[in-house]
Amino acid sequence: MTAALPEIPRVLTLDRIATPIGMALVVTDEAGVLRAFNWTDYEPAMRTWIGNHYGKAALAEGKGPLRAAFDAYFAGETRVFETLAWHSAGTPFQRQVWAMLCAIPAGQTWSYAQLAERIGRPTAVRAVGRANGANPVALVVPCHRVIGANGSLTGYGGSLPRKRWLLEHEGAKFRRDLAA
Repeated sequence: MTAALPEIPRVLTLDRIATPIGMALVVTDEAGVLRAFNWTDYEPAMRTWIGNHYGKAALAEGKGPLRAAFDAYFAGETRVFETLAWHSAGTPFQRQVWAMLCAIPAGQTWSYAQLAERIGRPTAVRAVGRANGANPVALVVPCHRVIGANGSLTGYGGSLPRKRWLLEHEGAKFRRDLAA
């Protein structure tokens, strides 16, 4: 759920949260709204993205307000992110795709074609894939729930093993024989 907030926050908090699949980086603004998410193995790229989109915001490490929600998700409460406030820089098309990703319930998957169809752009499958891959608040905006048309796991910026783990954690069906 996007929040009506200023585009450029003044202060961002970077929280490091241990999870069963690696250390998560959770970035929130002064209001406690999620602004970025990634894994520590992608920290340099995330910091570059933050600098490009929130350049003048101070980034300070500390315990953020979303720690309990992330702990709950990894403890099995897979729907906890459905009401979590997030806001991120992106084009109108990207934001449309990201908003539709939030309509995929935990435990379900859609193909890229289904996602394109749901936003009313059935021929924009590749553009939808690029927008999905550019999602800066992954996990909360569940880009991991998008799979190939044949049911296989395809692209996930956080790695295919993490995508597999997340989908299994949520009880989603996918073609394990075609998964990486």
